[in-house]
Formats: sequence, structure tokens, C-alpha cells
Amino acid sequence: MNSMVALAFLAPDPVTSLMLGLAILLMAAKIGGHAAVRLGQPAVLGELVVGIVLGNLALVGVPGLAQITHDPMVDMIARLGVIILLFEVGLESTVGEMLRVGRTALSVAALGVLAPFALGWGVGALLLPDSGPYVHAFLGATLCATSVGITARVFQDLGHSKSAEARVILGAAVIDDVLGLVILAVVTGMITRADVSGGFSAVAVLAVLAKAIVFLVGSLVLGVLLSPRIFSTASRIRARGVLLATGLSFCFLLSWAAGAVGLAPIVGAFAAGLILEDVHYRGFVARDERALGELVRPLVDFLAPVFFVLMGMRTDLRVFAEPSVLGLAAALVVAAVIGKQACALGVFQAGVDRWSVGLGMIPRGEVGLIFANIGLSLSIGGRPIMDAATFSAVVVMVLVTTLVTPPALKWSLARRAASRP
Repeated sequence: MNSMVALAFLAPDPVTSLMLGLAILLMAAKIGGHAAVRLGQPAVLGELVVGIVLGNLALVGVPGLAQITHDPMVDMIARLGVIILLFEVGLESTVGEMLRVGRTALSVAALGVLAPFALGWGVGALLLPDSGPYVHAFLGATLCATSVGITARVFQDLGHSKSAEARVILGAAVIDDVLGLVILAVVTGMITRADVSGGFSAVAVLAVLAKAIVFLVGSLVLGVLLSPRIFSTASRIRARGVLLATGLSFCFLLSWAAGAVGLAPIVGAFAAGLILEDVHYRGFVARDERALGELVRPLVDFLAPVFFVLMGMRTDLRVFAEPSVLGLAAALVVAAVIGKQACALGVFQAGVDRWSVGLGMIPRGEVGLIFANIGLSLSIGGRPIMDAATFSAVVVMVLVTTLVTPPALKWSLARRAASRP
């Protein structure tokens, strides 16, 4: 008996390796983010780059780093970070704002999804002909995303956050996210079904599409009706952290519901954020508590960088020794940029600069990485949809589109200002 107790004390607690991994990832994220901000780039870019450095140091034998890359507990925390990140993104918009963005934002968003999807599919079909249509479709889906946070930061820094171009882009980006998530749900559903049944079915695709639309519309309608009552009841509970606990529970419940019907959990998290508005938890604010978005922000600051550094660590630079991978990365970058320039064709509002709208929709940022990460978990017949080479090429696309947008948008806005009398 005494020997068993002694062994229990000597055995390392499984959480110790997780603590070390989180310490390394968080400090690396902040150092990388600081360096990026000092260079005038978004922090997410630095987090991704420092992750690439760490991941490739692990590949050459630096001890401890490879364990972090493949640690299932670290991976789970990163996945949780994505859920809460999409919840926060949803909180920054509302269903009402989506309905008010107007015809221009809707047409910009539609073109900003359809054109990149078609070009991404075309790149896959041209450069990866043996991979099959499911890989091509997933590449198209990864190009649909838009990281509005990066563009919004540029507009804010330049004092153009209230401009017509900013309003169109921000409104279109919300719709863009919804459409992109629907496409992701359909493509993921196609791949999952093909892995089980071994074939393509147009009826199954339509079923997945209908399921995604019904879930989004149904959750938004029911959520708008029920969430005020849920939060009003919760506001009567006299305890610390009730608003945050209620908001996260609402997010996790919809994430679970999305997963239960075969959709990506991030679809439910985003829908939960869209549903919740300040008026729903005014009972908490009335007693001088902080708004839900402010309460969620520290969690995002803690968990989201873990995801971005981990995505960088999964990028194997050795694959770029093959010219075909470099060619794929370059083609994806070109398709990503050109695809979003199609947005300019959807600008009908007078006085809105088409160039600025098209350039502002380019960055894929965190949303593109989230889509790519989902691809790592999908397979057909034991063969992964996104192998290391394809994933690395997508990461390069995300890096380049994120890097070029701030200077390009600054140039476009300055050109626009100079042309006005």
C-alpha cells in the first residue's frame, strides 16, 4: 500500500506537460505579436510566423517542441480558442445589422465568396488533378474567408472607420462570414458522407446545404426570441461571473447543436454571437457590470494565440523544397487576391471607391486558418483531405494576403483622398 502511494506521488501529473506547452506558446505568441505590431502588421501575423519558426525548430530536433505540436490537450485548448474567437466575432455584429447593410454589401459579399471559391477549385483542379474534387472544393472554401478585423484596424488607424468604404466592407464581411460558413458546412458534409459511403450524391449535397441554412436561420430566429428571456432570468442570480457563464453556455450549446446536426461547431458559435445584443443583458449592465464582449475578450486573448501559434507549428517549410508546392502556394495567392477583386463589381453605391473595397476584402487571416485546420481533420478512405504540403501552401496564402492588405489599402485610400477636390 505504501509503495502504491509513493508511486502516485512520483508519477508526473499529466497537466505538467500542458503547462509547459502553454507557457511556451503564450510567450512566443506575445513576442511574435509585438514584433508584427512594431512593423505595422496585425499581431496575428506575428503569432503565425513565430509558430512556423518553432514548428520547424522541432523538425530539426529541438527538444520539447515536437511534443507540443502533437499534444492532444494543447490541440483541444486551441479548438476551444477558435470556438470563443468565432463567438466574439459574432458579438461584434447583430442580426439587425445584417438586415440593414443594403444591396451593395450583399452583392459585394456574394461575389467575394463565389469568385474565390471558383478560382480555388480551379487551382486545385489544375495543380492537384489527382487529388479529386473534394480537395478542390475544400481549397475553394478556404479562399472564401475574409478577416475583417485586419481591414477594420487599418481603417481605424487611418481615421476612415466611418467612411462609406468601411461601412460597405464591414457589412459585407459579416455576410461573407455567414456564406463562407455555409459553404464550409456543405463541403465538410460532402467529404464526411463520401468517407462513409464512398461516393458523391447530389441529393446528399442539397441535404447538407438545406441543413446548414435551416440551422443558421432557425438558430437565429429562435435565439432572438429566447435569448432576452434567458438573460433576463440569469440577471436575477446574485453571483459573480453570471453574465460570462450564461453567454459562454449559450455559445457552447449552439456549438454542440451545430456539431450534433453534422455542421462545424464554429457555425453555432458564430450564430450565438450574432444573436446576442447589448439589450439582451441590459439587466447586468444596469448594475454596472461590463458588457459581454468585454468579458469574453480576455479569454480570446488567452486562447486564440494558442491556436495561431499551433497552426504555424504545423507548417512544414521542408515541403517548399518541391517546386510544385511553391507553385501551389503562388497560385493560391493569386487566386485569393483576384477572387476578392471581383467584389468591386458589386459596388453600386455612389461615392464608394471600388478599389478600396476590393483590396479591403483580401486578407484571410484567422478565418482562413480555421478553415484549413478543419481540413486537417477530414479524410476519405484514410487519405487526408489536406496533407502537409497543401496545408503549408494555404498558410503561405494566409500570410501573404494578410501582409499585403494594410499597405495596399493605405495606398488606395490615399489615392482616393488625393483625387477628391
